[in-house]
Amino acid sequence: MTRRLLLGYLSLAVLVLLCFEIPLGYIYSRSEKERVISAAEDEAESVSAFASLSIMAGREERELPARVVHCAQRIGGEVLIVAADGGVLAASHPLPADQARDMTSRPEIAAALGGHDAVDVRTSTIGGVSYLSVALPVTHGNQLQGAVRLILPTDAVHSKVHRAWLLLALAGLAILTGAAVVALVFARWTSRPIVELERFAHRLADGKAPTPAPVTSGPPEVRSLAATFNQTAARLAHLLEAQRAFAAEASHQLKTPLAALRLRLDNLEPDLAERARPHLTAATTETERLARMVEGLLAMARMEEGAVTPEQVDLDELCTERLRTWTPLFEQHHARLVLRGVPVGHALAVPGAVEQILDNLLSNALRSSPLGGTVALDLRHPAPDRRHLHRDGRPTWVEVHVIDQGPGMTAEQRRRAFDRFWRAPDSPKGGTGLGLSLVQRLAHASGGEATLNAAPGGGLDAAVRLRSPVRSGGPGRPARMQLRRRTVPEPTVRAPV
Repeated sequence: MTRRLLLGYLSLAVLVLLCFEIPLGYIYSRSEKERVISAAEDEAESVSAFASLSIMAGREERELPARVVHCAQRIGGEVLIVAADGGVLAASHPLPADQARDMTSRPEIAAALGGHDAVDVRTSTIGGVSYLSVALPVTHGNQLQGAVRLILPTDAVHSKVHRAWLLLALAGLAILTGAAVVALVFARWTSRPIVELERFAHRLADGKAPTPAPVTSGPPEVRSLAATFNQTAARLAHLLEAQRAFAAEASHQLKTPLAALRLRLDNLEPDLAERARPHLTAATTETERLARMVEGLLAMARMEEGAVTPEQVDLDELCTERLRTWTPLFEQHHARLVLRGVPVGHALAVPGAVEQILDNLLSNALRSSPLGGTVALDLRHPAPDRRHLHRDGRPTWVEVHVIDQGPGMTAEQRRRAFDRFWRAPDSPKGGTGLGLSLVQRLAHASGGEATLNAAPGGGLDAAVRLRSPVRSGGPGRPARMQLRRRTVPEPTVRAPV
C-alpha cells in the first residue's frame, strides 16, 4: 500500500511540474528570442542613423568602416552597410567578390532597399550555423541612401534557452525529490496502521486469539476503523466463546435425556398390548432420529467454531477402512458395497472430515438402495487438465464418489439437497435433512467441494472433490494400495445370499 500511495503522490507531482515548467520554458525561450531581436533592431537603427549622417557629410568612407567593426565586435556578429545601388559601403568582415559587387540579391537587403519602413527579420543557416538577420533602410527624410544589415549567431540564444531548460529540470528534480520524501513519510504514516489492521484481521481469520489493533496512529478515519475492528473482534470472540460453550454443554444436556427416553421406551415394551406396539416402534424411531439430528447439529456447531487447518489424509486407506466397517451393515440390508477406481494417494482435509463425509454419504446410499442393489465407493482423478496439474505432473484434485442405484433426484432436488433440514418428498424415513449439509460444510472446510449428479445407470452420484498436497506418497504408493485391496475379505464385496 505504501508503494501505491507513493506512486500516486509522485505521479501527481510530476503532472503538476510538467504543467508548470513546460509552459514556463516555452515562455522564457520566446521572450529571450524577442529580446535578442529587439536589441538587434535597436543596434540596426543606431547604425542606420550614424550611416545617414556620415553619408550626408560625405565622410562615409572614413567613418563607416570603423563604426561597423566596432559594432560587430560589440554584438558578436556581422554588420554590413550598402549603398542605394547595392554597392558595399562598409563591412565588418570580408565578403566574397561576387557578393561585394551587388548585395541586392539578398532578400532582407532587397526588402530594406525597397523603402520598407518595417524591420525585416530572417533566420537562416550558413555553414551549419543558425543566424538571425536584421535589415533596416538608411534614409534622410524621404531620400533612400542605402541599407544596414546585422547578422547575429543564435548560438548564444540557444545556449541561454538550453541553460534555462536545464535549470528548470534540476529545479523540478529537486522539487520531486522533496515531494518524494514528504510523500514517503505521509504514505507510511497513512498505510502503517492499515497494514497492522490487515495483519490483525488475518490473525482473526486464521482462528487465532483476537488482540486489539493499535488505534493511536494514522489518519482519524483509520483510527476510527481500527476502533470499530476491535469492537467487532471482541464481539466475535464473545460469540465464538458462547458457541464453544454451547457445543460443549449441549452434547451432555441433550444426549443424556434422549438416552434416558430411549431406555424408558424399551422398558415399556413388555407391558404394552400388541396393538400399541406399532406406536412404540414409531416413538423409538423418532427418538433415534432426534438423537441423530442432535449429533448432526452438534457436529456442525463444532465445525463452525473456528478455522481448522486441513491436513494430509490417506484416502485409499480411509476408503478401505470404511468399506470394512459398512459392509456388514449393507449385508444386513441385502445390499452390496464395493470399492473400485484407482489409487489416489493423499488429500488435504480437516481431521475427521473424510470419515464423516463417507459415513453420511454411505448412510444415505444405503437407505436409498433397493434389495440386492450395489453401492460403489469409487476413487478417481478428475479429467486431465493442464491448469489442474502439479509441477511434477500429478493432478491437483482427487475425487471420492458414492454411487447408488436408488430412485435418484431431480435437478431441482439436487440443487436444494445441501440445505439444512431439507428432505426430498419421496425420501426414505429416518433421515434428518442434515447429512448432506454437513458433507458440504466439511468439504468446504477442507478446501474442496461436494456435488450431486445423476448416476449413468440410474440413482445418485455423490462426489466429493479434495485438493491433493504438493508432495504425497512415494514411488511405492500404488503397489501398497493394491495390496490393501487384496486383503479385503472376499465376502465383503459380494451380495449376501
